[in-house]
Amino acid sequence: MAILEVSNLKKVYTTRLGGTHVQALRNVTFSVEQGEYVAIMGESGSGKTTLLNILAALDTPTSGQVIVDSKNLSDLKEKDLSAFRRNNLGFVFQDFNLLDTFNLQDNIFLPLVLSGKSYPEMKQKIDPIAAELGISDILQKYPYEVSGGQKQRAAVARAIITEPKLLLADEPTGALDSHSADGLLRTFDQLNADGQTVVMVTHSVKAACHAQRVLFIQDGEVFHQLYRGKHTEEELFALISDTLTLLATGGEKDA
Repeated sequence: MAILEVSNLKKVYTTRLGGTHVQALRNVTFSVEQGEYVAIMGESGSGKTTLLNILAALDTPTSGQVIVDSKNLSDLKEKDLSAFRRNNLGFVFQDFNLLDTFNLQDNIFLPLVLSGKSYPEMKQKIDPIAAELGISDILQKYPYEVSGGQKQRAAVARAIITEPKLLLADEPTGALDSHSADGLLRTFDQLNADGQTVVMVTHSVKAACHAQRVLFIQDGEVFHQLYRGKHTEEELFALISDTLTLLATGGEKDA
């Protein structure tokens, strides 16, 4: 069953003076099954971050539609869209987006506070998540007191505490050292093994190797896709690298 359906998505930006139109996305169509782990790759300017922002309901398409859990995002009014985003979508940012004036626990609680949950409800939810992510002992610390890896695990906790239908991640390992990045990717693996649907935009071939499927975006279109299937991690790494080379050298789009 598809938890996410994207159909004929287009996004055109107009410059401030209105004289120039930039087409960021053109006719993007794909779906993501419930429980799937999909990575989206492409060169800078290919449209992948624009695509992720539209999937997260942080931006609106010029045309086409995004359906999440049978709900067409274009049909929702702004107030309803905010509630839908909060209750159904989790988002992990490259730069963590934690509030420095809140400790980690309060940062993680934020989406539940906005949903009107009581403290006992929130505490019941955070304890197992913090234990699973290995941050139970730092919940009272502030973001500036912990490492990048710990910040990102707190950001993941905030994203999943609402039990979202879809977890979206934008370059989640981009600001991390290799050790912290490996730890975060293992966390994503475990979340996916537990049934969490994940869509991740990444430049990292290593990160993409953790996904079940890799979508490649070029000039605002889906250029190609690879399935993990029975490939070893080394084989998948080579296939992804070859496809990125093809993108960089102007290869032909899949028919």
